[in-house]
Amino acid sequence: MADSPSIFVGGSRKPDDSYQKAEELLLKYANRHGIVTGATGTGKTVTLQILAEGFSNAGVPVFAADIKGDLSGIALAGEPKDFLAARAKTIHLDPYEFSDFPVIFWDLFGEKGHPIRATVSDMGPLLLSRLMNLTEAQEGVINIAFRIADEEGLLLLDMKDLQALLANLAERADEVGRRYGNVSKTSVGAIQRSLLILEQQGGNYFFGEPSLRIPDLMRTTPDGRGAISILAADKLMMNPRLYATFLLWLLSELFEQLPEVGDPDKPKLVFFFDEAHLLFDEAPKALVDRVEQVTRLIRSKGVGVYFVTQNPLDVPETVLGQMGNRIQHALRAYTPREQKAVRTAADTFRPNPDFKTDQAITQLGTGEALVSLLEAKGAPSIVQRTLIRPPSSRMGPITDEERRKIMAVSPVAAQYDQAVDRESAFEVLKKRAGEAVRAESDQQAREEAGSAQRRSPWTLPDFDGDPRQPAPRSDDGYRRDDDFEDDYRRRRQTTAPRQPRPSNRQSVGEAAVKSVVRSMGSSLGRAIIRGILGSIRRGF
Repeated sequence: MADSPSIFVGGSRKPDDSYQKAEELLLKYANRHGIVTGATGTGKTVTLQILAEGFSNAGVPVFAADIKGDLSGIALAGEPKDFLAARAKTIHLDPYEFSDFPVIFWDLFGEKGHPIRATVSDMGPLLLSRLMNLTEAQEGVINIAFRIADEEGLLLLDMKDLQALLANLAERADEVGRRYGNVSKTSVGAIQRSLLILEQQGGNYFFGEPSLRIPDLMRTTPDGRGAISILAADKLMMNPRLYATFLLWLLSELFEQLPEVGDPDKPKLVFFFDEAHLLFDEAPKALVDRVEQVTRLIRSKGVGVYFVTQNPLDVPETVLGQMGNRIQHALRAYTPREQKAVRTAADTFRPNPDFKTDQAITQLGTGEALVSLLEAKGAPSIVQRTLIRPPSSRMGPITDEERRKIMAVSPVAAQYDQAVDRESAFEVLKKRAGEAVRAESDQQAREEAGSAQRRSPWTLPDFDGDPRQPAPRSDDGYRRDDDFEDDYRRRRQTTAPRQPRPSNRQSVGEAAVKSVVRSMGSSLGRAIIRGILGSIRRGF
């Protein structure tokens, strides 16, 4: 199977309902991308499953996001059922055998698969800024933060590292601003709020170590089959910003790490994005731009990208135009938008004179599809009404116990299951802050000790006696201590008597005489004035 140049997709029908030929996806053109569309319950997941089986048998590694858990059954062999055998006989699939496939389960939350992690440094300032829709000023702050981390040897591994660095940057805004430009605390606060939203959606699970190695998604088994990596995305889709973060990082890493190979005989890796409408619904513009860039350019790196969605209108036109291989399951046309989707889907196919494509899309049964695959020289084939082949693996999800058994023998279990938290920016900045606090505390203690020594009450007063002994003060300003009582009296007795200073204080007798004199003077003065005034009045 590993040497097969194509993947058997199904058998096409003639107008008389007989099956004329096998519809096959040529591996040489499998890196020209593809799309599988159709309403709920029309068989899209089974189509994805048989394509993944075919790529694995051809030695091509596969990565698929499993939204509902249905794809996990590919890890175990299928079970014989009458309707599967009947379909295989109808499309001349002989022999029809059941088989399991080499599967590696992944989960960003580490619950249904091995954890997938990436460091903040791996993401880089540009992708982080675009992901969080930061303004130009806020993007500048992120770039300054990464520059400071490089200069000071601070590892940015997880979210707490980046949060600690931003907080440190706000404290050093003046210092950093003189070197790299203004660092506004408002901008830092806005970035921290965006990081908080990302953390609440589970970003702390994604950012960390050990970081995922791209070669681990491109493994093959000893017998030549490609490993099928299945990402459990049921919980992840409830956190759209985290899902966008992961895809943005993964596509960027693939684009940067894989070498140019031109048009190989078969792809190096194939991506399937199930329920792609959830990916593009309200997705950040950075993600849409990155997906468009990848679909345009990653083909030359040997990577094929396949979208699985309900409606072709769910995929941006710039991305839809890059899809060379198309499988269209039934669509319902009850609303104007659905009718437009049917016309859009019909117009993308190369017409078949045997039927009208827009009518056939609404008449397809479960497991049927309109198929147009790239033929020789890369030209799309005429659209054919095709019955999709039955899968060789189990249809439907596996049990939790079966999943645990498969994970226990996984080749990457010992590599990713245990998180590593080595010393990084958070620990270094925390240590620096502790040292700064201790240094400030020691300096304050020294200053207080010096101040206390300058304010000591045991100073030497200016008096006649032994200057080597401190003197306690008494009522005139020096405190008397019992331990120095005898010595104090001795000094006062042996010291020569001082001449008394002139005093301005009056005795009691002096005060009384002065009061009488002032009183007599006042009475005599008033009598003289009355006499003079009386003589003047009588004269008139």
